[in-house]
Amino acid sequence: MKIVSLSLLYSLLVSFAHGFMTPITFQRTTTNPYQALSSSSTSVQDAAIPPTPVENVVILKDAATVGDAVRNIVAETAKEAIAERGYFALAIPGGSILKMLVGDDILDGEDWTSKTTIAYVNHKCVDMDDADLATHAKARNLFLDNWVGTNTLIMDGTDDGDAEAAAYEAKLKALSGDVLPRDENGLPIFDLALIGVGDDGHVGSLYPERDEVLVGVNGPWVLPVAMKSPPSITLSLPVMANSKKVIVAACGVSDKYPQGKSAGMRRAIAADDETLQTFPAVGLRSVATWIMDEAAASKLGDAYTK
Repeated sequence: MKIVSLSLLYSLLVSFAHGFMTPITFQRTTTNPYQALSSSSTSVQDAAIPPTPVENVVILKDAATVGDAVRNIVAETAKEAIAERGYFALAIPGGSILKMLVGDDILDGEDWTSKTTIAYVNHKCVDMDDADLATHAKARNLFLDNWVGTNTLIMDGTDDGDAEAAAYEAKLKALSGDVLPRDENGLPIFDLALIGVGDDGHVGSLYPERDEVLVGVNGPWVLPVAMKSPPSITLSLPVMANSKKVIVAACGVSDKYPQGKSAGMRRAIAADDETLQTFPAVGLRSVATWIMDEAAASKLGDAYTK
């Protein structure tokens, strides 16, 4: 199996940052890949998406090494953004990625957190102090309370999905262009978006066979999703994809994922018959760097693992 060492990953990331290499993950394209979704073309909606470029897949030894890599990417991207314009805009999800952000090494004596604005990729419509359901409460408990000075955009804490989505989008749009830049379409450009993938292919709260995944660049930045109770809000796929860097991270085994996320990663990265509707994570194939452990990569096939 092809395994990338942590030191090699870091050197590649430095190369990406300084323009020595031009993988699409770290060089934002001038045209958002979801421009086509501004139309209602069923051919766009139902089209199979080409597999992820091999060079955009990074396989590390284990879950601990993936976590180390994610924290390093956050810290280094923060320093780059702050050096460039004085601010760092970060989008984070719930789930296992929250645990990857736990570690003193991410701070490393630097003051980048005081110049950082965090938005949630998705969040349940619950009270922000709900320790069981609120991603914000979990993030505070795990690491966020130690990130001194961070400006975290939180929800209003109601169970009204429509109102929460509209209010959260308004909070994002109220940020200045220095804090959260926009592109030529008016879409926000996060410096870094961290994304997790569910075994059914959902990213954020964009689930298979639902209309939310098809919202294009002209649609809302933040969408209500009434699939479950309580409802949730989520960034749209064009907003996720528009980040300067998109990192999809997957690792670890559990009772829920006894073989890690290998089946989901195969569908997300390598399957040649998936569409936005069947497995929404494929919508990030062309823009993300996919970082995973050996377990998650075990079903990708020789093209990715040798």
